[in-house]
Amino acid sequence: MDIKEAPHQKISDDRNFIVDCYTEMLARINEVEVISLIMNTSQQIHGDEKKISSEKTIQSLSIYFQLLTLVEENAATQSRRKMEDLENVTPIRGSWAEALKIWKDASVNEDEIRKAISETTVNPTLTAHPTEAKRVTVIEIHRELYLLLVRRENTALSNREQNVIKEKIIYLLERWWRTGEIYLEKPDIKDERANVLHYLSSVFPLVLEKSDQQLKSSWIALGFDPDKMKDPDAFPKINFGSWVGGDRDGHPLVTPTVTQETLVLHRNKALLLVKEELLHLAKKLSISGITNPVPLLLTESIEKKISALGEPGIKAVQRNAHEPWRQFVNLIVLQTENTISGKFADSGVYYRSSRFLEEDLKILRKTLLESGLNGIAEDLLFPVERTVKCFGFHLAKLDIRQNSDFHDKAFSQILKTNGEKESDFENWDEHKRVDFLNHLLERNSPITDVTVAYGAEADNVLDCYRVVRQHVNQYGSDGIGSFIISMTRNLSDLLLVYLLMREAQLLNSNIMVVPLFETITDLHNGPGILEKFLQHPITKERAEKLSHKQEVMLGYSDSNKDGGTIASKWNLYKAEKLLFEVGTKNKTEIYFFHGTGGTISRGGGKYHRFIESMPENTVSGTIKLTVQGESVAQLFGNPMTGTYNLNALSSGVARHIIKNRVDPKEIALPLQTMEYLAQKSYAHYRKLIETQGFINFYSKVTCIDVLERSKIGSRPARRTGSRTLNDLRAIPWVFSWNLSRTTITGWYGLGEALKALKTEKPEEYALLKKSINHWGFFKFLMIQTETNLILSNLNIMKQYAGLDEEVEEREVFMDKILTDYQNGFQMIEALFEEPASIRRNRQYDNLKWRNDKLELLHHLHIHYLSAWRNIKEENSVEKEEILTKLLGLINALSSGLKSTG
Repeated sequence: MDIKEAPHQKISDDRNFIVDCYTEMLARINEVEVISLIMNTSQQIHGDEKKISSEKTIQSLSIYFQLLTLVEENAATQSRRKMEDLENVTPIRGSWAEALKIWKDASVNEDEIRKAISETTVNPTLTAHPTEAKRVTVIEIHRELYLLLVRRENTALSNREQNVIKEKIIYLLERWWRTGEIYLEKPDIKDERANVLHYLSSVFPLVLEKSDQQLKSSWIALGFDPDKMKDPDAFPKINFGSWVGGDRDGHPLVTPTVTQETLVLHRNKALLLVKEELLHLAKKLSISGITNPVPLLLTESIEKKISALGEPGIKAVQRNAHEPWRQFVNLIVLQTENTISGKFADSGVYYRSSRFLEEDLKILRKTLLESGLNGIAEDLLFPVERTVKCFGFHLAKLDIRQNSDFHDKAFSQILKTNGEKESDFENWDEHKRVDFLNHLLERNSPITDVTVAYGAEADNVLDCYRVVRQHVNQYGSDGIGSFIISMTRNLSDLLLVYLLMREAQLLNSNIMVVPLFETITDLHNGPGILEKFLQHPITKERAEKLSHKQEVMLGYSDSNKDGGTIASKWNLYKAEKLLFEVGTKNKTEIYFFHGTGGTISRGGGKYHRFIESMPENTVSGTIKLTVQGESVAQLFGNPMTGTYNLNALSSGVARHIIKNRVDPKEIALPLQTMEYLAQKSYAHYRKLIETQGFINFYSKVTCIDVLERSKIGSRPARRTGSRTLNDLRAIPWVFSWNLSRTTITGWYGLGEALKALKTEKPEEYALLKKSINHWGFFKFLMIQTETNLILSNLNIMKQYAGLDEEVEEREVFMDKILTDYQNGFQMIEALFEEPASIRRNRQYDNLKWRNDKLELLHHLHIHYLSAWRNIKEENSVEKEEILTKLLGLINALSSGLKSTG
């Protein structure tokens, strides 16, 4: 079968298989009506709906959608495997093989390639946001099922063995059916933290191992020197991060105590992970010291450890006489156990940080290589070294994020308690704020006292910083990420954090202060703010400790809500270029923290395309990005998919490093034309959301009111609780529109802008059209926008519009939306010179398997949304019961659409 046709046929076959297993399970437990619902078409479904309870309908279709997604992921993985088996290993977009082939064809020096790979740093940062309601139990069922699907791929299995696997799948599906799938109570921080810890400790270590294996095998397959890709230092630096337990922006439940607990949990999980790896190594390292030469360095190192560890050290080596390498690892295990149990009296008996363990592992590697045991070093030691390098004793770096307005209020409380005549800091102009903060920073004397209570916000901030200081004092700063200031509007927002750090004795640490530029105005002002910040004396003083690097976070969500998807992406593009230039001018390496979400509206999409779309010469070697909500399960839920995505990130960054060195010249691009397009799109989008009645229309035709009351995620939907568009978080903004299949956050404004460009500036339109073949940013933007247009559904969006009973208002907004929807499709088709139905057949095929069932769920969603709103008594039992049904519907729709918030 043709390699291009095989994946489509396989996906179809696998879908049929899993649906067959599902219906077989339902038949065995006498759920005959549900089978009918699963198997019937759109016309038949609405008749069956009345025979089945809404709860059962929601449950059955939610599982159906998740099953389809699982087999589609597996089919994609198997397709990539088949491509790797071909003589030409390059077809996989975003793979290491693709990157290595590109470099080889361009005659890039092998050592230069190795250097670029070793300089690559990738930091996926997990966050909990209100788009994921699955329990860890269900996530683990997904994992079990995926492993069974993978086992089915073994062509050597007999029919009997295949039937055994099918039976196990059916049994597993019954367990899933009888398991509560989502949180019926609003999850708290502990639930979200447990979810993140599951990925960090159980999924990512396996993903890391497979990623390294693929890089090694691709390196060898393309004819490079195998010996140059054996040292763990030659591999990309993969570090994981988390916001769960550290992100307190608008989240009052993230207390200093929660942060303290989270840091300790991270450390304990990391140490257990490292200990397990070391025990596995000790078990396998059965090398005789009699038949193999034992280096003096190993003997001396063992004696030194025995001397420090005393009697327990003597016992550790007695277990394996004449096996010196194993004896050394036993001593390392003992030292790790002392670290876990907190035996910190004598620094020689525990590891003060993971770097000391790394040094011991380097001794082990050196002595193995010296004795000619190269294969053992590569097979057994390498995975341990990588685990320690990537997870350390901290598992993931916990970022501490807070809103600048919260800091202002806290500081005002401090000033008021201290008896300052003027204490309303939040109302001061910028010049006065900066002068005052500089004066306090220059004085270098504390203005707070640990025994004094200053006010709710001030005490919260100070206690959080003190928790961080205590952790740093005891364990070092490896487990701390950055202090991130959301809604950074001025230099003073950053200087105030310097002052708070000084109060907690953290200013001399290597913890970075990071601005987060979110709205379009903030993105515009960002370069000026960064320039002043980098030139500030304290920033210059701290530069060496931070290796002359500066993280800058970019918000994809608020800029989208602020100006629409086209203006958002373009302003992000421009900001990256200007911010990077500011860094270069100030001898500082800028790297970006991309605050992306799962949806295209919020920066989601294929990782390889995302990185290719970045401005040239702005990716210096490090990338950090958020993995939010349901994206965690979609991108990393199974190890093979996770490996593909991690490789896409790593290889994409390495390609930028090589490009910056080998061919740093920028090609001519139609930047002014893109500026015109973004301005037209922005104006059209703002005209929509500023039209009188928009907030009322939005509140009626989406389920935003349900999301604000839902049990999905522990975070409130609004920052302060006021009912304005500005106060609404961008995540529920996108989520609510997508659930109504209107998806305007992903395309509104483009159709009108392209139409105006083609009419008013035909020559510039022609140049922009031509650039789609070589400008990664523009091509990715058009593909993303078209994806959202395809996810929209005219019939369903009109049904949701019917929830707005004010006919004139409804018609005004629907006319605007539908016009831009049609224009968007037509104009993108003209750019690519081919209909979406041909180019995007995979996406249309995915929807074809889901549309009938989605239509039924939307019908139920609208019905219960209307019923819930009609119950005036807020705390009634009936209203609460309907809210629970709506939560289930939202979860099921999320599964069916595969991308919502």
